[in-house]
Amino acid sequence: MSPSDLDSSKSPIFFVGTSGWAYDHWKGRFYPPDLPQPCWFDFYASRFSSVEVNATFYRTFQDQTYLKWRERAPEGFGYVLKAPRLITHRKYLVDVGEDIHRFYQSCQLLQDKFEVILLQVAPNIGYDLERLKKALGAFPDPTRVAVEFRRSEWLNPQTVNLLSEYGVILCNVDSPRQKLTSYLTSSRAYLRLHGRKHWYSYNYSNDELREIADLAQELVRKGAERVYIFFNNDFEGYAPANALAIKTILA
Repeated sequence: MSPSDLDSSKSPIFFVGTSGWAYDHWKGRFYPPDLPQPCWFDFYASRFSSVEVNATFYRTFQDQTYLKWRERAPEGFGYVLKAPRLITHRKYLVDVGEDIHRFYQSCQLLQDKFEVILLQVAPNIGYDLERLKKALGAFPDPTRVAVEFRRSEWLNPQTVNLLSEYGVILCNVDSPRQKLTSYLTSSRAYLRLHGRKHWYSYNYSNDELREIADLAQELVRKGAERVYIFFNNDFEGYAPANALAIKTILA
């Protein structure tokens, strides 16, 4: 499916959610204390329109799992799946064509619930545009890929031009090491929020959430048809609380 196949009138412009949903320490903070764990996803999906699945980075799942995810997701819900670390952090994007095709085929099992693949460039990969270009070219549809960089040297005009050429999404990151940018290289935009002063254990203030919401609106004005906003600050249930708050601000 290409961006031209998308009917934004039937889907929310903003896909807001968290990086994962199965956190035991969210029980009593986000999930009701008496809610059984098998019901957590249904509870999550009743409140958010998307989820970033980090588990696919760490392990391989059988086809049946993807089919189950598709069946459980309500209408209008979308999955973002993180590319396996075999591709990004073990092979370092070299000779990964077969691995990429295999993972992409798994993602396609989600059918209309498949939104984007998050490709995180390992922090120890220095700037190497040709390596990135070959990896992106291996995806059957690069427009369904969002790239997250962990080194500032990647954020330059040459990289932006490459991603724009392929229609690849540049993931705008908020972390102790990086400040949010407003890059837009696709009809989709991506904000990934790890926490500002602390990784994963930072609770965004209302003012900061409004700032992030303003950036999301700016990206829409620039031409983004879909904006993904994911909170990866899971500690103490900050992520779902912040995600619910920004949903209210955007509404």
